[in-house]
Amino acid sequence: MIVTNQILIIDDVMDNIQVAMNILKEDNYDFAFARDGAEALRLVESENFDLILLDIMMPGMNGFEVCQKLKQNPLANSIPVIFLTAKTDVDSIAEGFELGAVDYVTKPFHPNELLARVKTHLQLSNATRLLQQNNIEMKVKVDLEHRRINQEIEDTQVEVIRMLTSVMESFSDETGDHIRRVARYSQLLAQYYGATAKDIGIIYQASPMHDIGKIAIDSNILHKPGKLTDIEYKLMCEHTTLGHRILQNSERQLMKAADTIAYQHHEKWNGTGYPQGLKGENIHIFGRIVALADVFDALTQHRSYKEAWPVEKVFQYLTEQSGEHFDPRLVEILIEQKDEFIHIMNATQ
Repeated sequence: MIVTNQILIIDDVMDNIQVAMNILKEDNYDFAFARDGAEALRLVESENFDLILLDIMMPGMNGFEVCQKLKQNPLANSIPVIFLTAKTDVDSIAEGFELGAVDYVTKPFHPNELLARVKTHLQLSNATRLLQQNNIEMKVKVDLEHRRINQEIEDTQVEVIRMLTSVMESFSDETGDHIRRVARYSQLLAQYYGATAKDIGIIYQASPMHDIGKIAIDSNILHKPGKLTDIEYKLMCEHTTLGHRILQNSERQLMKAADTIAYQHHEKWNGTGYPQGLKGENIHIFGRIVALADVFDALTQHRSYKEAWPVEKVFQYLTEQSGEHFDPRLVEILIEQKDEFIHIMNATQ
């Protein structure tokens, strides 16, 4: 496809305009012209030009003023400007270049000079536009590739979490339903807490890893039907630290969140939890949310060592533990939205 360049000629003398067009028509350009600066500035608002030939000495607004206004206009500031001038003094030429002109041609025109300068600057301008377009296209491609790679990395993290969750289920007495409920409870708590959509998604994907450290706990302790001895309980508590050791070296977002959750979901609001004895908001919000979600599910479900509690008793206990074991705001949310939590509980039993 042949692209015809559009040239705007600005000169208050019509004969000069005609001479320039007669010379340049040899190269098959399209033309528009203006007899003064105001008319030229109106034209660039409505038409696209590839190059401007601009006379310096004009009544009213001279060429320098017109060039200055062109360079201030986002629609025209990238159009190359060549001054047409009978003045060849160094100061005038320097002023033109300072205002953003790319070249000058002296009057009367020498055909070969005008043709050569116009052709050169159009080629440069076209090449610059093409390069900019290629850069834009390349940036779009790179951005899309980065998004694709990041999505693949995120998908891989989710898949790894699912596989580790399956391994965890086989080692502990906790079922897949427990893991799914904790994920949904955590998602709901994060939503009503006012977390960002991104963080809500992260906690939903990462919370199933809260007990991953249990895969390193003796199965006799994990599956013991009765109450644990003090030594056994101490060993069981180590699953938070063990989970942290498993996950701590990853720099991936979901795995880092899973690490935080595994390490902190047994911390207590009043600082009496384990393993670090963190207190209040020093416990990451992910840890605080999963702490409440995990206990809520544990109390409402049958386990080998206990019967399920009545729901109202669970809510009473959580209320008593508000500000002690749990973040008060999270307990308030759970109580306010208890119908939604009960619905999740009943849907996965």
